[in-house]
Amino acid sequence: MGVVNMTPDSFFDGGHHVGPSAAIAHCEKLLSDGADILDIGGESSRPGARQVGVEEELERIAPVLEAALSMGCPVSVDTTKPEVMCTVLQMGADIVNDINALRAPGALDAVAEHAACGVVLMHMRGEPQTMQNDVRYTDVVLEVRDFLQTRADALLKRGVAADRIALDPGIGFGKSVENNVELLSRQRELAEVGFPLLVGWSRKSTLGALTGRPVADRQCSSVAAALASVQNGARVIRVHDVAAAADALTVWRAAGLCR
Repeated sequence: MGVVNMTPDSFFDGGHHVGPSAAIAHCEKLLSDGADILDIGGESSRPGARQVGVEEELERIAPVLEAALSMGCPVSVDTTKPEVMCTVLQMGADIVNDINALRAPGALDAVAEHAACGVVLMHMRGEPQTMQNDVRYTDVVLEVRDFLQTRADALLKRGVAADRIALDPGIGFGKSVENNVELLSRQRELAEVGFPLLVGWSRKSTLGALTGRPVADRQCSSVAAALASVQNGARVIRVHDVAAAADALTVWRAAGLCR
C-alpha cells in the first residue's frame, strides 16, 4: 500500500504532494514502483496535528481520488469522518482506512451501506492530538488485540462480511517505543483474531529512536520493519518507499521466505 498524503503537515512527506497535479503524479510513480494499493489521505494524523473540516478534506482528496480510480488498482481513503466516507464510497473508493476504527457516530453505517467496500480498523488510544499523553498498558498486545476484535465484531453485527475487514495495530498511535517493538515481536498473536493484518512502520519515530536517524534517513529501517512485519504475518504493508519495499519482498519471495 503506497501512501499518498494530500497534507501540508504530515510527519514525513507533508507538503510534498499538495495539489492534485503533484499528488496524481505521485500515484502514478507509486504504481510504477510496485504498489498494489493506493492510500489517499487529506488530514494528517501525526501527534498534535491540526484537525481539518469535511469540506477541506474533500477538496484535497476528491480530484486525486477521481484520477486514481482510473489507474487500475484498488484505492483506499484514509479518513475518520463518516461524511467523507460516504462521499468517497459513492465516488467509487474501494477501501476505507480509519485510524479511529469507525468509532465516530455514523461511521459504521457509512461502511455497512456499501456492500463491496473493504475497511481497515486501526487501534489508537485517544486522538492524534492527545494519543501520546498516556502510553501505559498492562499488556499492549492483548489490549490491542481485544480492541480490534471488538471493533471487528461491531462490523460483523452490522452484516459486514468478514472478508471485507482488515486490522491495523496502529504502530506509533498512542504507544511507546517499547510498545511498538513488542507489537512487532508478538504480531502473530494479533493475527489470531482471524483477519488480515495491515501494518505501517514507514519512517516512524520508533525507528528513529532505535537507530538514532532523522526521518529523512529511515528508509533502510522502514524496509527492515516491513519485512519483519511480513515475516510475522502481515498481509499488507503501508509504506512511503514503495520501490525499496517491493524490491526487498521480491528477494524474499525468490528465497522462499514469503508468499
